[in-house]
Amino acid sequence: MPEQAAANWRFVAARTKRGWHTQQDFAAAYEDRARELREQARISVRQVRRWESGRSTWPNRDARRVLEAMFDCPMENLGFRRPARPTGRRPGESGRQVEEHDVYRRTFLGLAGMAPVLNLADLGRLTAAAHNAQRHSGPELLDHLRAALDETARRDGQAGPHEALPTALGLLTAIDSAARTAAPEVRRELLVLGARGAELAAWLHRDTYAPAQVVAFWHHQAKEWATFTGDGAMHAYVLLRQAQATERTDAARMLDLSRAATEGPWTLPPRPRAEALQQQARALALTGAGAEQVARVLDQAHVALDEAAASHGPVTCTGPLGDGYTRERLLVQSAICYREAGENERAVSIFGEQLTTRVFARRDRAFFTAHYSGALAAAGEPDAAAAAALQALTLAAGARFGQALAELRRTRDDLAPYARRPAVREFRRRLGELAVV
Repeated sequence: MPEQAAANWRFVAARTKRGWHTQQDFAAAYEDRARELREQARISVRQVRRWESGRSTWPNRDARRVLEAMFDCPMENLGFRRPARPTGRRPGESGRQVEEHDVYRRTFLGLAGMAPVLNLADLGRLTAAAHNAQRHSGPELLDHLRAALDETARRDGQAGPHEALPTALGLLTAIDSAARTAAPEVRRELLVLGARGAELAAWLHRDTYAPAQVVAFWHHQAKEWATFTGDGAMHAYVLLRQAQATERTDAARMLDLSRAATEGPWTLPPRPRAEALQQQARALALTGAGAEQVARVLDQAHVALDEAAASHGPVTCTGPLGDGYTRERLLVQSAICYREAGENERAVSIFGEQLTTRVFARRDRAFFTAHYSGALAAAGEPDAAAAAALQALTLAAGARFGQALAELRRTRDDLAPYARRPAVREFRRRLGELAVV
């Protein structure tokens, strides 16, 4: 049964960061720790769901002791709200204002407790902006959230999803909280930003091997917010991302999603439209289409990219959709399509040419080099495949880029018949050591 959408995202972020990807995983870990502490050990998935929904505001004493031992942080950092106490008000401040200020204080305390990217000065400005948004238009809040989300995405590309995910979830909590009380025009901009952040959260969860239903939740949230704001292009872009997140074993769904992105009642800008067409070509290859049909769709992707205006400035998470989709990226992804179509020599040739450039970030280079190693293995070049795989592993291991590592495991399986060759043996050994860590 899929997990329900969570209102208390700080709790979800904290448990997934520690490897408890499902509510059942967490319930089992809770009972183990409770037994160690000699506390009441029984807990149901339903109770975990209540904590994550926000309906259960403050755990009892025994549960607090267990939770604090599991997470090593205050309850407020997990999104729980301490029972209200009688407090004095500032002169002229209403009860509603006191409550709203407390909501923002708790939101950003939680963000500070789990955000490795933002420093304390940034958090202070972000908190002040959130509080001031109650009385002003909110541009400062939007600017800070936008900059923080861009930095989170940049951090992912360098340090990996495990570093970026807690911050992304914290920022989404802040966006959701601020949007509930913001003026209509500010709320719309917050939800536009939230759709970008939710799509990023889906990507990060997928790259950390989170369960499929968790990735699907964030894709759904991104589409919901895009629908609220009338952002059809963003809705289509999320369909493309869903196609990319679809396993190779479900090529029919991948094809449906990539076609819907380009043929639905919306218009994708040229760059993401080119990317969606490339994904459609890959899906066609996986469904058994011939190389000529795959090439025709890739030609359409090149035509779409020819229509794109030149990019100006650095590519960011909150900038124009798909602004980072370049000719070089289309070419190297075309090699992936040809590999799926069984055109391994053609794929090897394109990979070999494009990967000599320095245009790809560390994450992308790891992923594409991992695919290159697989194409070399399929083309009957095991030593070259092992060498490329070791390059990809060096790039991917420290940051734990999940999709690159998954491709390397596919290469490992392809190289099994050559396991006695020294280069292959060395690659398989190093990949095996990483799996143990």
